[in-house]
Amino acid sequence: MRVIMTGGGTGGHIYPAIAIADEIRRRDPDAEILFAGAERGLEKDMIPAHGYDIRLITVAGFNRKNPFKNIAVMKKLMKGSRQAKEIIRDFRPDFVVGTGGYASAPLVRAAQKAGIPSYIHEQNAVPGLTNKLLEKHVRKVFLGFKRAGEYFKYKEKQVTTGNPVREEFMTLDRAEARARLGFADEDFVLLAFGGSQGAGRINKAMISVIERMSGEENMNIVLGAGSYYYDAVLQTLEEDGFEPAENIRILEYIDDMASYLKSADLVVSRSGALSVAETGVCGTPAIFIPSPNVTGNHQYYNALAVAEGGGAEVIEEKDMESERLIGEILRLKADPAGLAVMAEKSAEFGPRDATRIICDRILEDYMHD
Repeated sequence: MRVIMTGGGTGGHIYPAIAIADEIRRRDPDAEILFAGAERGLEKDMIPAHGYDIRLITVAGFNRKNPFKNIAVMKKLMKGSRQAKEIIRDFRPDFVVGTGGYASAPLVRAAQKAGIPSYIHEQNAVPGLTNKLLEKHVRKVFLGFKRAGEYFKYKEKQVTTGNPVREEFMTLDRAEARARLGFADEDFVLLAFGGSQGAGRINKAMISVIERMSGEENMNIVLGAGSYYYDAVLQTLEEDGFEPAENIRILEYIDDMASYLKSADLVVSRSGALSVAETGVCGTPAIFIPSPNVTGNHQYYNALAVAEGGGAEVIEEKDMESERLIGEILRLKADPAGLAVMAEKSAEFGPRDATRIICDRILEDYMHD
């Protein structure tokens, strides 16, 4: 079996692709799996770190603010299309799976033109342009959120699966995770993050949380500030003349997200599709603060799906103030029974079977072709 996985740009596109590839390899250890991604995407480093080969193509997104710059974008897309055809021709895959991002479009289109079965997975409640354009060229459209199906035309192709999450998020035990990270059983652990690069508004609010709760007994706060904001967070605390106590951890990047999510009693984060899925699989209550700067405000609808089920609270960025966030954290911390119910509801939303369902459907086709 020869498979091309394509997608990237952000972890939200990359990690679902890795989860699917891992499941294919688990079922067929002899499967040959190649990733194809963008030259400037995070995938160029993340994919090899997970043990897969990757080939890179030249792609770019359209500039909506300055249309004249799209001349250069079109040249890159034409080059990327040629590179995609070469990858398809050289590797000769049995099927191609796209998980979104600029790189997936040329590969899926090249596969379709070569008569090779292809599939796409849409992570968000409001789909991106790439997957909407690819819909007519693929056999199936896998949906992370049922709501996303409203935006696609071919209902017969849709399969609502949830978002694929790596196995470690489902198998890791809470006690084991806490022991690994050095948290006591009785500690209340608050985890806050805004993605690999971070989120300025979340970091700003969390500085106030840290300054308010530093040194509090049985309270641990972990802030994944992100590579872009990490130095600024430390500088702000220094300018405030504040030195965090031992119960505060400020990290540039959270490498072991599974352990931190499993250990946490409460999460404060953006509501990208992957963050929502991983938080749900770990059964962790959340305060989601959706980014307003995304296509179709999809992070809001991602968060709303969990909140309506009782597993999360949602604070829109326009309504977020430090005092409000502090108040919500303290209210939830003071209500262990209510937090336990939220945890149960969060776990109900966790897409534990997403990867299995996707691979079942794809491999059924492969066996019958």
